[in-house]
Amino acid sequence: MKNKQEILDVLQNHFGFEDFRPGQEETINALLEGKDTLSILPTGAGKSLLYQLPAYLLSGTILIVSPLISLMQDQVDRLHRQGEKRVIMLSGQLVGKERASVLRNLKSFKFIFTSPEMLDNQQVLTALKKNKIALMVIDEAHCISQWGPDFRPEYLLLKEVRQQLGSPTTLLLTATATPRIRQDILKKMGMATAYQVIKSVDRPNIFLAVKSIATQKEKDGELLKLVQKFTGPGIIYFASRKLASQMAEWLENQTDLNVAAYHAGVAPIERFRIQNQFMNNELQVICATSAFGMGIDKNDIRYVIHYHLPSNLENYLQEIGRAGRDGKQSLAVLLYANGDEMIQRQLTSVDVPPVTVLEQIKNGKLSASVLGEQASLFEFYLEHSFTPQQIITMFERRKIQTEKELQEMVAYIKENGCKREYLLTYFGEQFDGSNEFCCDYELSDWTTKLILPVSQPLSENNKVGWEDRLKALLNITES
Repeated sequence: MKNKQEILDVLQNHFGFEDFRPGQEETINALLEGKDTLSILPTGAGKSLLYQLPAYLLSGTILIVSPLISLMQDQVDRLHRQGEKRVIMLSGQLVGKERASVLRNLKSFKFIFTSPEMLDNQQVLTALKKNKIALMVIDEAHCISQWGPDFRPEYLLLKEVRQQLGSPTTLLLTATATPRIRQDILKKMGMATAYQVIKSVDRPNIFLAVKSIATQKEKDGELLKLVQKFTGPGIIYFASRKLASQMAEWLENQTDLNVAAYHAGVAPIERFRIQNQFMNNELQVICATSAFGMGIDKNDIRYVIHYHLPSNLENYLQEIGRAGRDGKQSLAVLLYANGDEMIQRQLTSVDVPPVTVLEQIKNGKLSASVLGEQASLFEFYLEHSFTPQQIITMFERRKIQTEKELQEMVAYIKENGCKREYLLTYFGEQFDGSNEFCCDYELSDWTTKLILPVSQPLSENNKVGWEDRLKALLNITES
């Protein structure tokens, strides 16, 4: 066990902080004592420090499992900026001789970032087993519960991967998880006795509002009014890539704001440029799909608007939590038109084949290609020893749970009382009061009375050009 002064020295010398934020010290102490830990801290609470600091007090490698390449890139970039060069990201972009060289030399890296899919690669797993994993980190750990059956099924293998790596001390990190999801995460990881650090999901500086709207045209008009009044920086979330791009163009034409679309359909180098411009306040508004924002360390996002409703309250809280990390007044608005929930049902629906078809595929009598776009999903389960009936049962349960979560999201929208109280109750917390800028229940005329701070563009001296940031990410130095 490290003494407190050693820990504080690392905090100051490596990270430049004098004190810990709530939940950080408790989590770090538990990990240094070798305790598997589930840490639930609100968005913006400094979760990356929870594994970065112990790295300098533990011998061995820190393995971080993360859901998105953009999230991993951001963390790699940040570590490089802190002067840490012993960082690598194992992804599908690493191929051929380069991948072989990296896997041979994993011992030279202190931080290894990867995805669940890469850990299902036997070559990668074999290379990792030759190294001492001092700490295994599952970032965005709620994905273990929310994903799996119909999306990113490799999350279901993390328990087995952890065991193959010798069951290293493990940190499960997320910003939102109900008591049910906490239990599900720990059950799926085989970590029933893990130490838990749970802090409130509440972000009192974020005003909560819902606007129910009759038509699509009215929704567009309401969105235009909001971005003109609250000038940002802001994020608008869409369920559709196409609509995100169309609305970004429309808003830029209708206003004097700089607006861009950000989603998987935008070229990676362009996404990187957009992200950097947003960080530097050169862009005021981002029209995005849900991937944007994970790992984005921008403190002065003033509002998050949802043009489409998310699939559940966990995702909603994750996404609105990207606003107001500086503690200043911020805003979360959900625009809802009757029937919007059908969009989520379409996005999450999976055509599950009959058990007889799965049996024929399993026995080699039928090609999985008959399943069309879903072929690889069901092949995954058959290749990992799931029986056809187990697959059917799993998807049926998932469908019921997904619909239940969607109904809870709709219930929040239609809540006639305090929305903050509703959210906190859902996450197993008690609401201890209110304030003038809580939600639209307490302040119905919020569009005229709510005032958000104005964020200024960075000075030229403080800007980091996207080309320089890309070089830092790739660990390129000038010759």
